[in-house]
Amino acid sequence: MNTYVARIAQTWIGTPYRHRASLKGVGVDCLGLILGVWRELGREVDFDIPHYAPGWRETCKDELLWQRAKSNLRPADREIQAGDIALLRMRDGAAARHLGIVSGTWREPKLIHAYSGRGVVESIIGKPLRRRFVARFRYPAE
Repeated sequence: MNTYVARIAQTWIGTPYRHRASLKGVGVDCLGLILGVWRELGREVDFDIPHYAPGWRETCKDELLWQRAKSNLRPADREIQAGDIALLRMRDGAAARHLGIVSGTWREPKLIHAYSGRGVVESIIGKPLRRRFVARFRYPAE
């Protein structure tokens, strides 16, 4: 299923960035991408999504996104796989606030993610981005 998740995520590439949106081709943010792919897998998103500010500049240390991910997703095993949901800490000392979907492995690492000014893109996971990973998850099994 993980490769299937990555293929779905690739169909979102080019969707413009829109804070708190989750509509393919219209607008999406990083959390909206995860939720949109979840819906395309035929799953209900049946939990409350708290308000969150755009950007990574907030310095709060509240790991609310990490806690929500742990309670709604499955932890990924040690080996990274396409389709893994990556949680990233984009600023040292701040909470982990960015999400993406792995579309490769550590041999050819790529991450599909949405961010302001770019929309949904597929980025190579080089060392600077790789060190930002704090956790990986997988969508719940049916």
